[in-house]
Amino acid sequence: MNRAPDLTTAVWRKSSYSEGGDNDCVEVADSFPGVVPVRDSKLSAGPVIVFGEGSWSSFLAGVKA
Repeated sequence: MNRAPDLTTAVWRKSSYSEGGDNDCVEVADSFPGVVPVRDSKLSAGPVIVFGEGSWSSFLAGVKA
């Protein structure tokens, strides 16, 4: 079983498609080799979903299609 990365120093960024709003955005954190942490900007202290890089890439490709 993989352990979740320590996200205490994570720097979160919003999608460039978020139109600069503070709410209703998905945020991702970079600089975590092999994984992509994702959270809801409305719940910044809430749960984080951690995707493998391959799964995240597949998701983005599907969204773009």
